[in-house]
Amino acid sequence: MTRSSKRAPLLLAMGLLPILATTACSAASPDTTAAAQTAPAATSADQRPFTATEVSRFDQPWAMTFLPDGSLLVTEKRGKLQHLDLASGQKHEITGVPKVAYGGQGGFGDVILHPDFARNNVVYVSYAEEGTLDTRGAAVARATLALNADGSGALKDLKVIWRQTPKVSGQGHYGHRLAFGPDGKLWISSSERQKFDPAQDMSGNLGKIIRLNDDGSVPADNPFASQGGVAAQVWSLGHRNVLGIAFDANGKLWAQEMGPAGGDELNLIQRGANYGYPIVSNGDHYDGRPIPDHDTRPEFAAPKVTWNPVISPAGLMFYSGSLFPQWKGSAFIGGLSSTSLVRVAFDGENAREAERFNMGERIREVEQGPDGALWLLEDGSKARLLKLTPKA
Repeated sequence: MTRSSKRAPLLLAMGLLPILATTACSAASPDTTAAAQTAPAATSADQRPFTATEVSRFDQPWAMTFLPDGSLLVTEKRGKLQHLDLASGQKHEITGVPKVAYGGQGGFGDVILHPDFARNNVVYVSYAEEGTLDTRGAAVARATLALNADGSGALKDLKVIWRQTPKVSGQGHYGHRLAFGPDGKLWISSSERQKFDPAQDMSGNLGKIIRLNDDGSVPADNPFASQGGVAAQVWSLGHRNVLGIAFDANGKLWAQEMGPAGGDELNLIQRGANYGYPIVSNGDHYDGRPIPDHDTRPEFAAPKVTWNPVISPAGLMFYSGSLFPQWKGSAFIGGLSSTSLVRVAFDGENAREAERFNMGERIREVEQGPDGALWLLEDGSKARLLKLTPKA
């Protein structure tokens, strides 16, 4: 579906309103004035401060994570987990991957390591799985990664620890991005599966940010734990299609989500907050029906950055390395329709797009390597894995 732009250019939202809409709580309203800002022009290849080097290629890659030895795990949407030895360039397929529901936006998703991976070799993967009567939903499983000396290996003792509820028809908006927080909890983005209203329905976990213990159990201090059931998993609600979650250096969780026509967002995720979708958005429905802006409903948490024209965000990470010291503390977002790498700068809890680098291809994923280099995965078949290093 073509993404379009219908509102003012890049907006910088100046306040975030954590509202517990489902419990009818309200908070004092901070300033919600949005200042218009023109998006930076995309930097051309000869103007970029980095060199992009092709390292390998993959078939519809979706996510990547570095192992302690510097090698790389890469998921491919069709249902493969690849292990790449960056020193030798050798690639091996990891067996034991769960069966995925491939099609549309569905398939194999994220892969991350347990915080104590060096001791327990536990990894987490997300994927779309089949249900009954032509329904599907995202699932998250944990397993032990057993690697052989030659780089091949398998996922052992795989166990599903979370599922989207309910499973629904369609092949879009799974989300299923994963992250571990400084609190040792597992965070999951659960998108609304292109069904709109479930993002506000606490009887299911669609359109929510989920917080779990590392074994999939529900922490007793979650904001809606007292409601029991699926609601107890929820940390925040009112989300559309969250394709990137990451913690900054101060332990704050940020999430970018693909909005409707002209409404991509970067949000600071706060406990129990309701981000308003589909009741409010800075974009409109694809069929042209308007959606009220966030500033019309101050009880909902407003985004820190909105994009129009959209960037179609995919992947999110905060840079902490020394290879690009000028970027320490910045966030980087991969752009799909914008074929770009977007850098976001921060001033406390406010954010703005600072730079945009034209990469010429859809960017699905961005990560920081062990040496501080930036690594990008392009989208689609024969997608390149790129290593970005400073120009001499």
